[in-house]
Amino acid sequence: MKRSERVSDQLVGRKILLVEDSKTYATALAARLLSNYGIEVDCCSSMEELRIALSAAGAEDYGLAVADLNQPGGPHGEALDLLISNRIPPVVFTGSFNDDVRQSVLAKPVPDFVLKDGPEALDNVVSSVVRLLSNRQMRVLVVDDVTSTRELLAVHLRKQLFNVTKASSGETAITELASRPDIDMVVVDYEMPGMNGVEFVRAVRRNTDFDRLRIIGVSSAERSDLMTEYLKAGANDYIRRPFNEEEFRWRVAQNVGTLLHIRQLREKAARDYLTGLYNRRHFFEEGPRLVAAGHNSEDRKPMSMAVMDIDNFKLLNDTYGHEIGDEVLKEISARLSRVCGDRHLLARLGGEEFGLLICGLDPAGARDYCEEIRHAVASEPVHTVDEELNVTISIGVAEVAERETFDNYLNAADQFLYMAKHAGRNRVMAENEINAHRDVA
Repeated sequence: MKRSERVSDQLVGRKILLVEDSKTYATALAARLLSNYGIEVDCCSSMEELRIALSAAGAEDYGLAVADLNQPGGPHGEALDLLISNRIPPVVFTGSFNDDVRQSVLAKPVPDFVLKDGPEALDNVVSSVVRLLSNRQMRVLVVDDVTSTRELLAVHLRKQLFNVTKASSGETAITELASRPDIDMVVVDYEMPGMNGVEFVRAVRRNTDFDRLRIIGVSSAERSDLMTEYLKAGANDYIRRPFNEEEFRWRVAQNVGTLLHIRQLREKAARDYLTGLYNRRHFFEEGPRLVAAGHNSEDRKPMSMAVMDIDNFKLLNDTYGHEIGDEVLKEISARLSRVCGDRHLLARLGGEEFGLLICGLDPAGARDYCEEIRHAVASEPVHTVDEELNVTISIGVAEVAERETFDNYLNAADQFLYMAKHAGRNRVMAENEINAHRDVA
């Protein structure tokens, strides 16, 4: 399976430290993380090499470390303490791990430990690294009216490298959710003044999809039916206090893993199979939401709709065949994607037609931006197996100004695309320049 199909590209380019004196483990782990996930690994085989690496690169360069407890120059876990003092969270990867050592390690800010206890050890440490680095992109909301309990939950979560937001009541937590769309999980206590935990879950589920937010209920109440109440209200899991730290860690990890898996499935469903761009369905689902947000009076932003079409594509298909046509579609899509990035919503609408919702640019800026896109396509021929082909696109651009249906914005841009085709192709036709011509006339 390709790397992009297995893990978020957000991990590509991340760097970790590996403190391991076994060349076999070090080579295999570094190769696996780089080839499968794009994670770079700096290897140290002794305490001396670790000190040199930290002084040369700086602790901020590393998102995580993997360290054996016993190293040349540090036989008693000194590498662990050095990494922690440099604010680099270490995953312990060791073969010597009795109950005393286990308790000593868990008392430190160590996010995970993996035993070298068999052929699956390498798989387990790779999984731990990927999970913990992914946690850095996740935010968890902790809801509890007792400060000490709220802080303890936050400590456990930060130990797992999550970003944490805290709320002291259900009402405050609902406000946080509304203002922070980046919250991925909620850990909520039951007994709180005002809205209790179950009531909070019901209120949240009225407005939040199950596949966008995971909720874990927590309580020390001695009620056998409380777990059922939480789950019926829409919670995904329940933990009774006092809990074992490792149980809490893995319940959270299981919920995060499920959330990420669902998101990966949604992402695949939203992509066009040939070009990798978003598909028409996603464009019509996400586009109206972005337009509504852009029309928000508190944070209003200019927007424009563009429809792009590859010129003479039917003739190209008839002349060179559909395989060459597919090559052209993939290359043009790659060029469009490089120019548009993630700032704007780009999708293949069907055939050789593409839609682009341009966010944050006024009409003149949107027109110039589309001219940049047109130039990126026309400036270099498309290299196919047989020959080089000169390919151009035409673009129609309409301002997303008044509140109308999403179809209306797309139809308006499509009319300007028709004008661009009629005027000779390989050009941008925008609403603002037509209005300017009318004013001159």
